[in-house]
Amino acid sequence: MASGNVMAFPRPSPLSRHAVLKLGRFSLSLERPLIMGIVNITPDSFSDGGKYLDPGRALDHARQLLDEGADILDIGGESSRPGAGPVTVDEELRRVLPVLEKLVELPVPVSVDTCKPEVMRRALAAGAAMINDIFALRSDGALDAVAGSNAAVCLMHMQGEPRTMQANPRYREAALDLYDYFTERLEVAEAAGLPRRRIAIDPGIGFGKAIAHNQDILHRLALLQGLGCPILLGVSRKSFIAKLSRGEDSAYRLPGSLAAALWGLQSGVQMLRVHDVAETAQAQAVWQALAEGAA
Repeated sequence: MASGNVMAFPRPSPLSRHAVLKLGRFSLSLERPLIMGIVNITPDSFSDGGKYLDPGRALDHARQLLDEGADILDIGGESSRPGAGPVTVDEELRRVLPVLEKLVELPVPVSVDTCKPEVMRRALAAGAAMINDIFALRSDGALDAVAGSNAAVCLMHMQGEPRTMQANPRYREAALDLYDYFTERLEVAEAAGLPRRRIAIDPGIGFGKAIAHNQDILHRLALLQGLGCPILLGVSRKSFIAKLSRGEDSAYRLPGSLAAALWGLQSGVQMLRVHDVAETAQAQAVWQALAEGAA
């Protein structure tokens, strides 16, 4: 939209309490917020790089997250932290496939965090129920890879690419620019045969965004509800939490992560992508009980 006037936007209309997200053979109700547990199979992720590079440790961690209350498991073999460089298709597949082939036996959908069409195709063939793409299916062949399956997709917003995205991000108005971006990406996805019941959107907090941009987006998350897709929010342990508080290392950002997650729930998001599943599940349960009691 050309206008920078917030009033030009439709009034946010939360998804129906009976809405579902279709992920392959799974249909997840959005009546309550869903928790996506993160399993990074990488040596250099910003928070837990190297901890789960071994397939056995990654599998144990994934099962622990499931026991703690994860509704979806999200595995990735390439770091997208600020400054990260790309890995080859072969290396990403070497990291991801052995873990994925075991996790698809579990009773929850497994998402694969990748932007490479070949990795998407191989992951979907191995049973992945969702593709979580930081490039929002903009890579050549990515749309076809996902649209030809019955899997879900998460379209994330990112300005630039991981290696340089934090160098000098610029927006007219961050929240409004994201609305325009997702409007275009949803139109492209639907034209390729992806119905909205298989699509989630992620505002990409920290991906090509300065602290003021992150704050603007979080303040106006409700705008994105008008797009008719579940919103996935990923704020867990991110650096903006340190910048808004005391600058702690990523291992000490749990309280801030929970505060930001609960802000997202209050703003209507339907999915939280987190490292700390047990703690998030407890915070969410208390928030939901209090919210329902006040209704």
